[in-house]
Formats: sequence, C-alpha cells, structure tokens
Amino acid sequence: MGLTSNKVLALAVLVAVLLFAATIWLWPRLAGRNWRAVTGRVGMLLVTQLALFAAVGLAANNSFLFYGSWSDLFGREQDMGVVVDHSAGAKRIKVVERKRLDVPGGARPAVGGQIQKIVVSGEKSKIDSPAYVYLPPEYFQPEFRKKTFPATIVLTGYPGTAENLLKGLKYPQTAWQEAKSGRMQPTVLVMLRPTVAPPRDTECVDVPGGPQTETFFAKDLPKAVSETYRVGAKPRNWGLIGNSTGGYCALKIALHHPGQFSVGAGLSAYYKAADDPTTGDLFHGDKKAKNRANLLWSLDHLPQGASSFLVTTSKSGEGNLKPTGHFIKKVKAPARVSSITLDSGGHNFNTWRREIAPALVWMSGRLQAS
Repeated sequence: MGLTSNKVLALAVLVAVLLFAATIWLWPRLAGRNWRAVTGRVGMLLVTQLALFAAVGLAANNSFLFYGSWSDLFGREQDMGVVVDHSAGAKRIKVVERKRLDVPGGARPAVGGQIQKIVVSGEKSKIDSPAYVYLPPEYFQPEFRKKTFPATIVLTGYPGTAENLLKGLKYPQTAWQEAKSGRMQPTVLVMLRPTVAPPRDTECVDVPGGPQTETFFAKDLPKAVSETYRVGAKPRNWGLIGNSTGGYCALKIALHHPGQFSVGAGLSAYYKAADDPTTGDLFHGDKKAKNRANLLWSLDHLPQGASSFLVTTSKSGEGNLKPTGHFIKKVKAPARVSSITLDSGGHNFNTWRREIAPALVWMSGRLQAS
C-alpha cells in the first residue's frame, strides 16, 4: 500500500487506538516498582506515542503531500536516470511515463485526457527538471488534430513536489471538469515545482554564477513545450499560476516577461524574494537585481506590459493581505489586475483548492488558442 493510501492511514489510526486502549487496560498490571514493571510502562508509552505520531504524520502528509511515496520518504529513487542530449537539434523534452486521469472514462485519452511525466532540458539555462504535462481530451480527438492549445505553467510552493499539483491540489481533474462544464477552454497544463536546483530555493531568479532559474521558466520551458506539443508560442497562448513561492514566481515571471506570458496568477503569493538559509545569497550584492525581484518595486519603477494578473488572499488567516492590496494599487494600464479575497483561509491546500477552479476559469478567459 502506498504512503498516501487512505488504507495506510486508517490502519495507522486503528493501531494507535488499540495501543492506547491496551495501555489503559494493562497499566494496573504494570504498577509495580520492579524493573520489569517499569520497563513495561516505558515500553507501552513509547510504542503508543510512536503510533500516535505515525498516524498524525500520515494524516498531515495526506493533506499536504510532503512525500509522495515510501521511496520519497526514505530518500530512495525508483526511476532510472534519463539521459538528456544537449547537442544542437536535440529534443528538449523526454517523455518517461504516461498516466490516465482519474475521471469517468479516463482510460481513454480522448475522454479523460492524459498526464505525461517528462524531463525538460533547458537550452539556455542548462537546467534539467522533471515535470508533468496534462493534455486535455480534445488534444486526442480527431476534430481537434490541427488545433493549437493555450498552455499554463503550474508551480508548487517550496519545498513541494510536482505530485502535490496532481494528488493534493488536483489541477488536471479541476481543468477537466471546468472544461467539460464549458466554463473554461481546453488547456495544456505544465506542472512542476519551482525548485529546479534542489534543495536550494532559488526564488525563480537567475543566480550569478548559479542556477539560471528565471531563464529556465521564462524562456526554456515554454519554448520546449511549444516545440513538442500543439501549443502556441505567443504571449496570448501562455500563462502561469502557482501557490506560495510558486505564486510569487508566477507573478514575477509574468510581470518581467510580457513578451512571453500574458497572464499570471499568484495564490497566497508574497511579493519579494525570500532571503533565508534555504535561498543562500541570490544576488551577490547586485542591488538592481534585488530590487527587480521585489514586485512592488518593479511595478513602481519598470514599464508594465499588457499583462493580466490575479492575486488571492483572505481577510483572516493569510499574512499577505496588506501587500496584496499594495500590489493591486500599483498595477497600471495597459496591465490589468483581478483578485480573490476569502473571508478566512490559511496558507494551506484547503484554501488553494477553493481558489484553483475560479482562477483557472479566469485565466482561460484571457488566454487564446492560436
């Protein structure tokens, strides 16, 4: 049974409850002061607490998907390495696995679409990163065989995994349902984490002498996808969305690259690059680069393109309410901004699940198929 299986969680809870009950039942028998009684009490308490911690940990992992599998938890990789050819003319995307979508009729791509696990090789950044691509059902239907689709890059927070976007936040299922209901157009989703140089949090910037993360997301990724799939290559064809760190990245890249992206959505985003032990020195004393990574500074000092932005926050539970208001006020024509403000909602998956469907619908209304 998988780490995120509900059966594993139910078994862990059952074991914890039974051990707790056994501890209460056996405690009077272990009331003596001899070494056997003391050892018994310590052992019962230790085993019961470990079971409780395991149950709580599994419940938290099922909710937030810190780890997607037992191998992920214990640091073991199951997939074989993928050799990526960097020579001129080489393909920049390698498909390593194809999966069905867990929807009615999902076994047939023309009904449920398809999820492809890929490895992207960055031409300019020289960064290789795993990702998932969701292709909508229409992509496989004969009447759409010559159609070019819009695409959206979907980013997790830090240090999340791309699997969070599939299992925890359910982006493909949401896009499938919204398109089926007619509320959004069929859209290709490119899903990955912003941590393309793990374990370092590069905040989607080009680090001097380090990972060229902004170049990877702003140039390499859309180019590779457009060359591999039936996806347009113009700004009106491309958007970005993300939560937390991914939200900051989505807004930043859309703001700084209006010639590539016309839409950017940040769910619970912050507005300037983090500076902590996980990031290291991102700017090496370059004040201009540091200012540019502050979105509020950029809106005040740099030209704004004809981009559309969506920002989300909540009146209670989020720490970005005030800076989100500042962001909204600083967006000027030809750029446009919209927002979602919940009455309450913390910085967590439950909040983002409430925002993803309306955000995807909003983005779909601003993206175009070529």
